[in-house]
Amino acid sequence: MDFIYHLSNASLTLRVVQFLHEYAKLPVQFVTVIHQVDGWVIRIKMNSPLSEEQAGNFRAFLNELGFPYTPGISLKMALWALETGQSMVDVMRRYQVAIVSHGYPNYDDIEAFRKQFIQGLGYCPETLA
Repeated sequence: MDFIYHLSNASLTLRVVQFLHEYAKLPVQFVTVIHQVDGWVIRIKMNSPLSEEQAGNFRAFLNELGFPYTPGISLKMALWALETGQSMVDVMRRYQVAIVSHGYPNYDDIEAFRKQFIQGLGYCPETLA
């Protein structure tokens, strides 16, 4: 069972990761976080299907923060490559995507990416707020 959502900024992405760490008792297999020019794409893959109630509650939470996202073919291929165990660096080179985190949801990876990106630009774009 997959949930793929588009979120407008880093703060919302961090809220999802925090929710998965602290509140949700969900069978998360892995989380992939990708930064794009217009926002963030987060994919949450479960080890096993959720009950209808769990899935509905989790979708409601995600819908408050973003919207369901259907990735294009290139991003689908990148997500598939990550799922099959290819390295993040190889996937980023091949599909030209900025993979911030893949695996266990990592708050620190997102914060570090955000700080480095802002430092390199010299200002904070809306998507990194």
